[in-house]
Amino acid sequence: MSIYVGNLSYQVTQEDLSEVFKEYGSVLRVQLPTDRETARPRGFGFVEMSTEEEEEAAIAALDGAEWMGREIKVNKAKPREERYSSGGGGGRNNYRR
Repeated sequence: MSIYVGNLSYQVTQEDLSEVFKEYGSVLRVQLPTDRETARPRGFGFVEMSTEEEEEAAIAALDGAEWMGREIKVNKAKPREERYSSGGGGGRNNYRR
């Protein structure tokens, strides 16, 4: 399972996030998604820890905490939802003659 960390400062690095979370256990992985077009951070990330207990301790301690000038949101990450394409329109069957 992974932890969602939201409302992050855009200056946060993977190392910064790892340092904060390692106080609560072993950090396996940190991900900070970036915008496809600008390559800038998107203001949220994901942290994976060794055990469920470590994750719960980190969530309890850090959710709502102020860090780098922002009140961060920390909770269990939800499974990624499948995105279905609407087809984008433009098909020949869409207009009358």
